[in-house]
Amino acid sequence: MNRQFIRPLTQSFKRLSTSTRFSSSYSKPLKNGFLTNPLLFSGALIGGSIFTYYCFDSKSSIHEYFICPLIRNLTDAEDGHRLGVFLMSWGISPTLRNDKDDEILQTEVLGKKLSNPIGIAAGLDKNGEIIDPLFDVGFGYVEIGSITPEPQPGNPKPRFFRLPKDDAVINRYGFNSNGHVDVVIRLKERLEKFFRKNPQVVNVNNSLRDGKILGINLGKNKTGDEVQDYLKGVENFNEFADFLIINVSSPNTPGLRNLQGESKLTNLLTEIVNKRDQLSINAQAKTPILVKIAPDLNESEIQSIVNSAKKSKINGIIVSNTTIQRPSTLKSSSTLTEQTGGLSGAPLKPYSLKALRTAAKYTQGSDLILVGCGGISTGADVLEFGKAGAKYVQLYTSFAYKGPGLVYKIKKELTEELQKEGKTWEEIVGSDLKK
Repeated sequence: MNRQFIRPLTQSFKRLSTSTRFSSSYSKPLKNGFLTNPLLFSGALIGGSIFTYYCFDSKSSIHEYFICPLIRNLTDAEDGHRLGVFLMSWGISPTLRNDKDDEILQTEVLGKKLSNPIGIAAGLDKNGEIIDPLFDVGFGYVEIGSITPEPQPGNPKPRFFRLPKDDAVINRYGFNSNGHVDVVIRLKERLEKFFRKNPQVVNVNNSLRDGKILGINLGKNKTGDEVQDYLKGVENFNEFADFLIINVSSPNTPGLRNLQGESKLTNLLTEIVNKRDQLSINAQAKTPILVKIAPDLNESEIQSIVNSAKKSKINGIIVSNTTIQRPSTLKSSSTLTEQTGGLSGAPLKPYSLKALRTAAKYTQGSDLILVGCGGISTGADVLEFGKAGAKYVQLYTSFAYKGPGLVYKIKKELTEELQKEGKTWEEIVGSDLKK
């Protein structure tokens, strides 16, 4: 350090110490106060411990009504996103204590058990940095990504915008990703750490949790090959995923949504399934493959996607990604609503639910599962998506706005809704299709 800097700094400290010299009148409160009074000190310690315990319980309302609004007020949307991931990656995040889901919420998805049907969608944890903290707040399903083969920065900033009056966001991230190598290393370290602590465990989901599932969402580089980029994803992540998701529906990568056409999609998904099968030891070891589609498709386009899914023999469809539409009901200023990118949050729900119902119409009688995503923020929303045919659902924007307590709240509300109907989640799924 420069001595010329130290000298004035030292002089200022001397002036400060002179002006606040410990006279008997100044030191008396310290001698008789907080630090030396056992009762006061113990009380403060106990109070601080209780407050810390409260803050690290995801059920605490402090997250929804204080911490999340504080972060929104102090950061822009992308910095807030990065801060949340950073804090969770360093263990500075709450957990859902005594997280035992009611049996009424249990379901079986493609041979794997889910303790509850609430998941976090891709986009929040793009690089697999906070898998375990997300499971710790109560999710039954965690999906990371989208991950591209090579690292890429994504679109220029600003590219993420909050619409607080609408409980919505618009993003045009453009698949910003650390790339396959970075995420594979992180996933390997996670597995190695787990098996060092649990050497006796033989068979376990890649979630490393009972009744939980880990999904890995694959994307393509902006200038990458529209088939080979996904095949690289299958090759690199097949052994780390409980489910693999093929993202052909982001509106922020040029030409990506063109892959949803029946001919191109059938070819892509068929090659992906073949690659998956080559990597599988046996039929039981085959990682389920799902494709994620846009909500901005008409009925014939959705029917074509279902046909592609059937022909290629993938396992399911996630409905849906963000929308490029801007409903007239948006209340936020035009400077926000007119931003280019995908809209998510509450205004997306009518579009995603309509697309889900259309997909369900054409998947009846098949082995394809449907996953609901878009605008879900309450237990009643989850129930509505379940009745429309969703085997499980995914959140993102509502979780960002409400905080970690939302997962517990939704599970509680869903449990109560199912109890009113006298049915389990398994019994409710697709019930509207039978009417």
